[in-house]
Amino acid sequence: MEQTDISAPLSQRFTLQRNVLLSAIENREVSRAELARACGVSKQTMSEVFRELEEDGWLAVSGQTSGSVGRSAATYSVVPDRAILFGADIGGTKIHAAIADINGEVLAEEEMPTTQNGRQAIVDQISDACLRLAEQADVASGRVVSGAIGFPGAFNPQTRALFMVPNIAGMEGFALADALEARLGFPVRIDNDVNMAAKGEMWRGEGRDTPSFVFIALGTGIGMGIINDGRILTGARGAAGEISTLPIGGDPFDTRNFHAGTLETSVGSFAIRGRYEGAGGRPGLSVREIVDAAADGDAIAVATLTDVARQIAVAIAAISAVVDPQRIVLGGSIGARTELLQRIRAVLPLCMTAPPECTVSTLGPRAGLLGAISQSQDQFRDLLALQEPARIGRN
Repeated sequence: MEQTDISAPLSQRFTLQRNVLLSAIENREVSRAELARACGVSKQTMSEVFRELEEDGWLAVSGQTSGSVGRSAATYSVVPDRAILFGADIGGTKIHAAIADINGEVLAEEEMPTTQNGRQAIVDQISDACLRLAEQADVASGRVVSGAIGFPGAFNPQTRALFMVPNIAGMEGFALADALEARLGFPVRIDNDVNMAAKGEMWRGEGRDTPSFVFIALGTGIGMGIINDGRILTGARGAAGEISTLPIGGDPFDTRNFHAGTLETSVGSFAIRGRYEGAGGRPGLSVREIVDAAADGDAIAVATLTDVARQIAVAIAAISAVVDPQRIVLGGSIGARTELLQRIRAVLPLCMTAPPECTVSTLGPRAGLLGAISQSQDQFRDLLALQEPARIGRN
């Protein structure tokens, strides 16, 4: 005997609503009959669930699908702006923030210099950006239901505090997520900025359809995000991927390397400039100019870039021994240079028998922002498991 609408318990109805919304987000279009069969409930019950979601603004008719003997049925899609996502990529010098719809499509975005006026100023700057972006996109701020932030440091999920934050003063030990949630009124997830970039690569970049890969960002410093079986690997304290501290390229027992890390002291931008000038290169060149000089045949620049590539290749060999990634995606102001990629590809077979594929990010500096939006979308899915849809984003 088929269930009636009245006999469906409320908890079951909320579960069905959640399943319908998740299916609509993943598949872009759903039908009542297909989901009734998939969920094992009557068509009448599923029709009532669809009606409730449609009345609450979550679903709208989007088309028709052919049925048996020429019959057709309505198909439904999620209303993209029924709930809004917030994401931000915070750097030592600038913040890139955006709001997006449920499908992850950016509605408004902006960049701004990172404030250097302390913890509360950071909280105010991020919160104000969210409200300002909602206004720009002409959506009510109460519809923003989930946020994610990429931050240049590590986030301990146990203590909910930031640590290893060398570039923004006063943030060490600060519970940034808690402060933002109290100010904004929705859940906020914090993660390392390179982890967020890896998440962006998995969503829309070089990590798509690649369940296990690492993203290495090389610029002023060096960091890594690890995607293992489609999930960010964060470690016990949130510090997985902090490869700046790998004992490569210098003496790991030299306490002068403790602040930046032995590998970063060897291959970061300051190290590259120092290596070039120390070998007799022209003083005062930026790393970009040194790479350009190598392309023009400057012998010292060529030797410098080759040495850096060899150090990174050794680091990749060490990473591969532990993580076994299918692909290495390079990014950052230095890592994105094809001149460096070519040299890394050339020397990798000299230090390992089966080197992983190496490529450069196609998302560039947007990887971190897109990763934050993708993480915010994941958090919204989690939110659906905790609250009935009718209560989400109603303000």
